[in-house]
Order: sequence, then structure tokens, then C-alpha cells
Amino acid sequence: MNEINNNHSMFSLYYHLVLVVKYRRKVIDDTISDYAKDMVVRLGENYNISLVEWNHDIDHVHILFKAHPNTEMSKFINAYKSASSRLIKKHFPQVKRKLWKEYFWSRSFCLLTTDGAPIEVIKQYIENQGMK
Repeated sequence: MNEINNNHSMFSLYYHLVLVVKYRRKVIDDTISDYAKDMVVRLGENYNISLVEWNHDIDHVHILFKAHPNTEMSKFINAYKSASSRLIKKHFPQVKRKLWKEYFWSRSFCLLTTDGAPIEVIKQYIENQGMK
């Protein structure tokens, strides 16, 4: 297990986040996925979050990441959804044809702890997403 520690504590907190495109529109391709993934990496630095695994299907993404106990998950998720929504629509104009309003992501999200499951099993599950 890859524990993280500081002077007073040791922890291993992994989360599985699923974000769905608004109205389940089929707009995510490899280019948009790579752009969105890079944004998680960059924004995650501000929230003590490290990306472990990423994959996408045409209408949603799966993100496995590890975080510090002081990370405010809802603030990170809302900041990510807001920034990525705005920038994806700016850099990928073809998305505007299917998502004409301001939002890219659905309002809801699914955030799960890994609950002690082997990280390799969860990584494999995420790697296999979108393979039909």
C-alpha cells in the first residue's frame, strides 16, 4: 500500500470519481479526454490530489486519485467541473453543437472511496472502461 505520511500521521486515501457529460451527450473523444485529464493533474496540485488512473467513455470519465485527509473533495470537484467545463467549450467548439448551454458536466457526480479494495483491481476496472 502506498501510504503518505507527514510528521504526525500516515494515510492512504484513494477515491474513484465518475463525472457524466450533461444530458449524457456523446462528446468525449481521446483529445477532449486528454485535455480534461491534464486539467485534473494541474488543478489537483492545488488540492493535494494525485491522479492514479484515468479513462473515458464517450459520455463520462472515470478518475482514480489519492488525496490528503485535509482535501475538501466537494471544493476540488466543483472547481474542476467549473474550470474544465468553461475551457473545454472554449477549446473544442464542436462541443457547443451538442451542449449549447454553459455546462459540460452533469450537476451530479459519483465519488466513492476504494474501501480497502486492491488499487490494481480498481485501476484495471477503470482501464477497461469504454471497451465494448
